Parts: sequence; structure tokens; C-alpha cells
Amino acid sequence: MPTLKILDGYRFFFYSNDHDPPHIHIEKDNKTAKFNLVPVELVKSQKFNASELKKIRIMVEDNVEFFKKEWNEFFND
Repeated sequence: MPTLKILDGYRFFFYSNDHDPPHIHIEKDNKTAKFNLVPVELVKSQKFNASELKKIRIMVEDNVEFFKKEWNEFFND
């Protein structure tokens, strides 16, 4: 499961056998979330509170082009 970035302790990654649509997984401590990349939207979350999800969403939006590029390079090459 390739780690793409670690920002403020949040690990952004995808699984090597992931599936469409393009999305990113996030974890910190024992908390997890998944966001689709196009459009950026929360798919699911476990244990993150609303303020953490807002912060994560902003980080995903700020890095969405990078995440899409990495997804496409990994899964389409």
C-alpha cells in the first residue's frame, strides 16, 4: 500500500489492488477515512470527528492533482 504523503501526522495512501473510482485513504492513530478524488467527497470514515474531516478534506483538495497523478501512474501504467 503505497504511502503518497504524510501531512500533520495523517498518512495518505492507496492499496496496490485498489479499484475505480480514484480515491485516497487516510489514517491517523486508529482512525480512517476514504475520499473520492473526482469530485473530492467523503466516502466513509471511522472515528474521525467533524473538525478532523474538514481538515482532511482541505488537505485532499490542496493535493488532489498530485493524488490523481500518482493514482494514474500506479494503476494505468
